[in-house]
Amino acid sequence: MRESRRDTRMYGPNRFKLGLFAPNCSGGLTMTKAPEHWDASWDNNVEAARLADEAGLEFLLPVSRWLGYGGETDTEGTSFETLTWATGLLGATEEIYIFGTVHVALVNPVFAAKQMVTADHVGKGRFGLNIVSGWNVDEHQMFGVGIRDHDERYAYSREWLEIVRRLWEGGKAFDFSGRFFTLKGVKGSPGPYFGDRPVLISAGNSPVGRAFAVEQTDFVFMGIRSLDALADEIDHSRRGTGKDIGFFGCGNLICRRTAKEAEDYYRYLVHEHGDWEGGMRGRAMRAQGRTQSSKQVSQTEERMVAATGTLPIVGSYDDVVDIFARMSMAGLDGIAIGLVDYVQEFPMLRDEVMPRMQRLGLRERLGPQAVNS
Repeated sequence: MRESRRDTRMYGPNRFKLGLFAPNCSGGLTMTKAPEHWDASWDNNVEAARLADEAGLEFLLPVSRWLGYGGETDTEGTSFETLTWATGLLGATEEIYIFGTVHVALVNPVFAAKQMVTADHVGKGRFGLNIVSGWNVDEHQMFGVGIRDHDERYAYSREWLEIVRRLWEGGKAFDFSGRFFTLKGVKGSPGPYFGDRPVLISAGNSPVGRAFAVEQTDFVFMGIRSLDALADEIDHSRRGTGKDIGFFGCGNLICRRTAKEAEDYYRYLVHEHGDWEGGMRGRAMRAQGRTQSSKQVSQTEERMVAATGTLPIVGSYDDVVDIFARMSMAGLDGIAIGLVDYVQEFPMLRDEVMPRMQRLGLRERLGPQAVNS
């Protein structure tokens, strides 16, 4: 029986932790017109969550999306709101940690603190918060909320999180007067399930965003631009922090028995059936006015189609595990991965990839459903 948040899987013994990324969104991380693209129905989400729970994965991480990427597939255009999604899945699972992703500019902190505490009690201490400071101009306009200058977004997030933390700590009602919030008589009960706050993560990739994530959260959730540069990037971020902070990456797993089969499947998904219009729209949304060379644009569009901007992880079972080993050696504590279909492809992860990870010492235990390859 769990007696503290440290007894949850997020702090478990596996050297390289695994989570599913974006199953709450249509298409997941793959912008493809192939018929097997992910159907993010509620029943499919529950089945994927239970498979991950039974196999021993550490976490589920949703993408908070209000508008999709357009194109023919409108990848992520159909999605479940993440706090209610997490609450429902916490009630349907036993051990896996489940995050909600919150765009802080779009949700009042007093309301959010109460909603997240509710989720934490449903999951008996297995809820975590992924803090997003904002980047999608169209989504902000949809809410009638102007998007702040880049650095100002993180100042707002600090203030938002300070209010949430104080509510989670309990105690007497308090007034709050800051740059962005003026609140009177703020109080909330109950507190989080274990009496301490949920695990916090944030995906900071800019210098200001990375500084916020390192300072304010338990785990930095980072994009992987290059495996060769990963160790230096993590070392630079950890240097001088004076705290024990973890780093997680993200990527889309396209894996088959042999490297050729994986490459052929990648070609089928991306080059034969890829939604390149959606990829161009996605690149434009993320570029936000930055100038890029034609080569960089092409690479970014392909990454958008193959993995919505995350790292495409393409290869045989052994290749993929070797990539995970390189990530671990570089300092990553784990990765959140997409699958083309989180249910149909899960046996590949459970029965082929995870046993190989155990043999390399990346994971110390297998889930009860796993078998040796």
